[in-house]
Amino acid sequence: MAELRALLVEDSEDDMMLVVRELKRGGFDVEFESVCSEEALKAALRQQAWDIVIADHNMPGFDSMGALRIVNDHAVDLPVIIVSGSIGEDVAVAAMKSGAHDYIMKDNLARLVPAVERELREAENRLLHRRAEATIRHMAFHDALTGLVNRYEFDERLKHVLHAAEADDQSQALLYLDLDQFKLINETCGHAAGDELLKQLAALLRAQIRDSDTLARLGGDEFGLLLCNCNIHYAEEIAHKLLKAINGFRFSWGGKSVAVGGSIGLVPVTAGMDDPADLLRAADMACYAAKERGRNRVYVFRADDADLVHRHGEMEWAMRLRQALDEDRFVLYRQVIAPVRAGCEMRREELLLRMLDENGTLVSPGAFIPAAERFSLMPLLDRWVVKNAVRHASRSSHGDIHFINLSGASLSDDSFYQYIGETIRAEGVSPEALCFEITETAAISNLSRAVGFIRKIREIGCHFALDDFGSGMSSFSYLKAIPIDYLKIDGGFVRDIAKNAMDHAIVEAINRVGQAAGLQTIAEFVESQEALDVLHRVGVDYAQGYHIHRPELVS
Repeated sequence: MAELRALLVEDSEDDMMLVVRELKRGGFDVEFESVCSEEALKAALRQQAWDIVIADHNMPGFDSMGALRIVNDHAVDLPVIIVSGSIGEDVAVAAMKSGAHDYIMKDNLARLVPAVERELREAENRLLHRRAEATIRHMAFHDALTGLVNRYEFDERLKHVLHAAEADDQSQALLYLDLDQFKLINETCGHAAGDELLKQLAALLRAQIRDSDTLARLGGDEFGLLLCNCNIHYAEEIAHKLLKAINGFRFSWGGKSVAVGGSIGLVPVTAGMDDPADLLRAADMACYAAKERGRNRVYVFRADDADLVHRHGEMEWAMRLRQALDEDRFVLYRQVIAPVRAGCEMRREELLLRMLDENGTLVSPGAFIPAAERFSLMPLLDRWVVKNAVRHASRSSHGDIHFINLSGASLSDDSFYQYIGETIRAEGVSPEALCFEITETAAISNLSRAVGFIRKIREIGCHFALDDFGSGMSSFSYLKAIPIDYLKIDGGFVRDIAKNAMDHAIVEAINRVGQAAGLQTIAEFVESQEALDVLHRVGVDYAQGYHIHRPELVS
């Protein structure tokens, strides 16, 4: 028999027993209680859970409409069936609109059991539906892995905190926590280990904070913490407490015990702040500063911190660069390298990288290259340049030589040399039409790798140039070790060569040594006829600069 907990709202014991008997005849094992007043009904609802409420319509000082209101206030999914000896159709309709699930006349109790069975099924369906809705709502605002608040909900709560700081002048604080070496755990132990680590750390961090605080997983191994009614000094104490807990934690996986660390950026939330995105950016920058200062520490953001402001600018450029790469918003410009000395007639040009911003405006490399270097994006830019420069070379006149800049970062990429070879073969261009160049500083900073890379490039038939020579004040002896074809004299010495005797002497010395080593020399930053005349007298092979040719878009 099916168990049924029935709460009967009835003042007649005979009618109550008729209902119970009918339910038992229908196959229910009935546990019931009878009440006949508002107070008794409320007490019974508080004391235990019921499957169904069966109410008489008319009782002294109490009716089914009053019972409906009480039941609906207590449990919206608890079904109510009205059983009455006399109820008008208008009253029955009003009762159904108020939440009754059915009404049955006492002289037709044969309908009771089917109605109860139906309403129990419907109640179960409503309960399951509400649970599903609650799960969906929870998933919308919480991280599926850790159960913490997610980024969207954290942003919403941050807005409320900013409003409170403005309205009530309350002390609030925002912490941005990034785990140190989390990627190493993912790579060595696998992503399942990384997920388990995040779950355990989420529980550990949650145990260190107050119920009024908000801990969120913002993405990956990054967590955010909102501290309400908390001044900056207490916030620092909490931040150090969190770091201490993380440092004392040992993660066990596959028989190994792994230690983890964290870096925390702390931002005081004060009146006048109104943009959650700016606040999170400030906290992220402070966290990055903590990492740069040795990791496993707390860094407090200050609005006048010049280093962080500079870092913020570079981080924004890094994001813009990634987007520009995704949207292919880069172009190549060409600048002619003209012969100066007799006998140097073959056409040469340098291919220069430029970026188009979100509005299509041209951006010079000086604006984005520092960020690309700091955030390890140069190898991606180098590949874009190689692909498009080689493609341009394949469409150019026979005999032209195209100079292509490479960063020092790409020299450390073992697959980059292979990429160059594959691109040359795919475009069907003669390797002799290409001359790759790196700066003197990049070459000297990792001399053995640079020499190995240059040799491999020249073995496939390409030329190589050493750019900005003289800027690093390196010894001429390096020219014996680096197997290059061209030596580009740093433009800082060339620009004022007609006016500055020291610049004249330096350029003359570099040119003489370069040519003695069998190299062809190129003077950069030639911006006047006077400078060009001096270079002609010095005997430089080629000249490059605005006086020779202003860069133009590669068609």
